[in-house]
Amino acid sequence: MLPMHGWRAGTLVGLMLLAGCATYSPQPLGQGQGAADVVHLSASTADMPLPALRTHHFDPAQGMDSTDVAILAVANNPDLKVMRDQLGIARAQSFAAGLLPDPQIAISQDFLAHKQVGATSAYSYGISEDITSLLTRSTRVAAAKSQAQQVNLDLLWAEWQTIAQARLLFNQVISLRAQQKQLAAEQAALAPVDDRVRKALQAGNLTYDAASAGLNAYADASKRVSDNTIQLHQSEHDLRLLLGLAPDAPLDLIGESFRANPTPQQVQAALASLPRRRPDLLALQAGYQAQEATLRGAIRAQFPALNFGVDRQRDTTNEVTNGFTIGFTLPLFDRNRGNIAIEKATRQQLKDDYENRLLTTRSDIAQITADLDTLARQRDQLQAHAARLDQARVAAQAAWQKGLLDWPTYLSIRANALGADVDFIAARDQQSQQAIALETLLGDTDLQPSSLAATTP
Repeated sequence: MLPMHGWRAGTLVGLMLLAGCATYSPQPLGQGQGAADVVHLSASTADMPLPALRTHHFDPAQGMDSTDVAILAVANNPDLKVMRDQLGIARAQSFAAGLLPDPQIAISQDFLAHKQVGATSAYSYGISEDITSLLTRSTRVAAAKSQAQQVNLDLLWAEWQTIAQARLLFNQVISLRAQQKQLAAEQAALAPVDDRVRKALQAGNLTYDAASAGLNAYADASKRVSDNTIQLHQSEHDLRLLLGLAPDAPLDLIGESFRANPTPQQVQAALASLPRRRPDLLALQAGYQAQEATLRGAIRAQFPALNFGVDRQRDTTNEVTNGFTIGFTLPLFDRNRGNIAIEKATRQQLKDDYENRLLTTRSDIAQITADLDTLARQRDQLQAHAARLDQARVAAQAAWQKGLLDWPTYLSIRANALGADVDFIAARDQQSQQAIALETLLGDTDLQPSSLAATTP
């Protein structure tokens, strides 16, 4: 029989292990309704990924400016919440990689089929450990830590991109709301002309050929109002979704569009330190370090797998023996050469991916910087042109109301002025989009605001 103290020790160890086991608790699914009102939402600005957001006082009850929208997007975006869950998984995997393999305990007992004088039942018990797993533990831990760091940096890069998307959508909504007012005012201004043309048609004082310009002007203005309304609804929908809000949550947006215009010196300084600051580049570096550790582990794994244990046995003649066991594989055919080749090729791919990302980033920054200079000049020209045509529109309206100007000329002047206004808004929005893209590519460079104002002609 197995000694009584052995059974007691085994039972005690088993009870201790069971006491430390994890237990199950249910976690019901939510309804996915989103926040109904931003007034009751809060965000910890101390945890924001950019210093400019950490110093901002977040109070959505007073309305949200572009910085408030960026903060709320980081704190409440559904996709970022999923990525934070993935970070939790990566950290759990890093924890698991550092755990030592559990030792293997083997217990057996043989009973006599027939009682014999001087014979007794036989037993054996022993404990063994996978030595090879211990030898590769350091590389597994290093790889898992770098992978968790990569996931963390990928999350930070996603937060940067979410901030940029929030600023873009904020700008779009602000711009489309301003256009909506302008187009509605244009529609209202053209309504008297449309009414006069229709009355002239009914009285037979005007042919349809001559009236087509007047009829089309009001119809075109009405179509522009409808088209702009649809675009506004889409932008508001996208912004609510980005902020994790309910479809009918109010969007009280205040302030100007996001603006930034770094100097050439700031761009060069930011570009020089880019590999040490930008999260996606740091994530690629962490991924490369993880692959280096994985490759070292594959090289170590080419050596024979080793398992060591000790045991105690008693045979049927009541002879007790103590011994040990060693098991290992013969590295004749595999020798882990396939995995080593795979890990080397993967490391080369990660190296090329990083260098390609860095080259693409430098090229993109150079292009956006050049585009911003061009857009700044174009915006100034269009703003001056729109201002001149706006004065002409005001004068034409006064002249038409006094009967000093015929309605076709009046409509032509209004159409030209509206076209200039739309062109200026488009150029201003494009400049703002490029400024946001540049700020995202460069990261936190303490950029100073420019003259990229959100004024509407």
